[in-house]
Amino acid sequence: MKSNSPVQFFDKQFQQQVRNKEYALNPFELAAIPHLSGRVLDYGCGIGNLAFAAAERGCSVLALDASPTAINHIQRRAAAETLAVQGVLADLRNFKLDEDFDSVVSIGLLMFFDCPTAFKALSNLQEHVREGGVAVVNVLVEGTTYLDMFDTAGHCLFSRAEMETRFAGWSILHSEFSDFEAPDGKIKAFATVIARKLSAQPGNEG
Repeated sequence: MKSNSPVQFFDKQFQQQVRNKEYALNPFELAAIPHLSGRVLDYGCGIGNLAFAAAERGCSVLALDASPTAINHIQRRAAAETLAVQGVLADLRNFKLDEDFDSVVSIGLLMFFDCPTAFKALSNLQEHVREGGVAVVNVLVEGTTYLDMFDTAGHCLFSRAEMETRFAGWSILHSEFSDFEAPDGKIKAFATVIARKLSAQPGNEG
C-alpha cells in the first residue's frame, strides 16, 4: 500500500459511525467475542466496538488502527467508561509488537496490504499469540468483485485456501467463507479462521 487512500476511505466511514453511535458488533466480531480472554490485541480495530465488548467481559485490550478518528474516539470512550482499552495510532504495515497476547484479532485489515506485507504481518501476529491462545483472522479472498476501497497500487486478495494453510499446526476452531452483497451488484467474499495455538508455533513467512 503506497498511499493512504484506504486509511482516508475508512476514516470518513468511522467519522459517520462515531456521529451515529454505531456500536453494534458485525457478524465477524460476534463470532470472535466468545473466544477472547485475558490480554487481547485488536489489530485494525476501527472505532473499537469489539475492543470495548471484550473489555466489558473482563479483557485488557490493546487496540491499534491507522485512523486518527478511530483512535481519538477509542481514547475518549475508554476514559469516559473507565474500561481497559488502550487505543494507539499505528501504521500496521510495519508495527513492531513488543508483547504476547492471549487473544489476537485482525478483522478486515490484512487485504489492504500488498501480499508480502500481509503475509509478514500475519506471521508476526501468530508469533505473538501465547501458547494456548487464540487468533481470529478475517480477510477478503479471491472472488471479491467490490474493490472501491482498495489502493490500486497494492492490496492482497487471499486465495481461498490461504488462511487454513497459514494456520497449519494450529487447532482450527472455526473456518468459514462468507459472501456479502456490495454496491453495483458486486460481492465481498470473506474468509474467517479462528485457531488455537497448541504449542510454540513459528509464524509462516510469506
